[in-house]
Amino acid sequence: MSSTTDALIEAVTREVLAALNARGAADCADPSCEGACAAHCSDKVRGVVSTGAERISYSGDGAEVPRDLARFIDHTLLRPDATADDIDKLCEEAGRLGFAAVCVNPTWVRRCAQRLRGSTVRVASVVGFPFGAGTTEVKAMEARRAIRDGAREIDMVINIGALRSGDHELVRRDIEKVADACHEAGALCKVIIEAALLSDEEKVVASHLARLAKADFVKTSTGYGPGGATVHDVLLMRETVGPKLGVKAAGGIRSAEDVREMIAAGATRIGASASVQIVTGGKPGEGRY
Repeated sequence: MSSTTDALIEAVTREVLAALNARGAADCADPSCEGACAAHCSDKVRGVVSTGAERISYSGDGAEVPRDLARFIDHTLLRPDATADDIDKLCEEAGRLGFAAVCVNPTWVRRCAQRLRGSTVRVASVVGFPFGAGTTEVKAMEARRAIRDGAREIDMVINIGALRSGDHELVRRDIEKVADACHEAGALCKVIIEAALLSDEEKVVASHLARLAKADFVKTSTGYGPGGATVHDVLLMRETVGPKLGVKAAGGIRSAEDVREMIAAGATRIGASASVQIVTGGKPGEGRY
């Protein structure tokens, strides 16, 4: 990677972390934060939202907390043991409740596209899932096949090992090739950074590389890593990508309160397997997403 690009990424990282730290220092009276309130006080966002606020102050990019949550949610079923009946039920629920999309493994895309034909629900699928360690060529091919089968959104996993090794050019090119495959067919590209495996600096770099590669969204988690979405990570990703890219929070989101917190922090899409319980107020079941 060129020294110019390395310098740019380093500058963006410093700027994003400094902005979040400065904002936290201005708002927080807790001296233990030492100016890093965004890293230590994510419960502040929860507290503000739980009092009934529908907007939080977040560099102009925070979103209104909607009363109608379904349209923000990708109704997700990525379990390897999912059956055809499970997929059919997923599609029925998505159509009935008005979710933004269903998100399924590639083998189920064609079935979902057939069952959701004529509805407003989009079909999303995953690429390089869940580890992101496949080759770029295979990821791009996988995206094109899913799109041919009816997917209109692709959630790809970055090459996490390459990112942590400092090979930023490989990561950028990996994202770019999948984004190109999506855009040539009018599909959206969401980039999963698996935030629980990364330092804050690496989260910023991954999000910035996704923006450079012309992705449409950055996404927190696969749901299969060591942790899911956090308010802090959503804030950090939103600060990095700015107001134009989408931010998808996924992993461990099981209640309407969770959804509102993430949207208040800057998320524009939610990935959840407990989607029905979230919008109906039922008791959420188990599930990684």
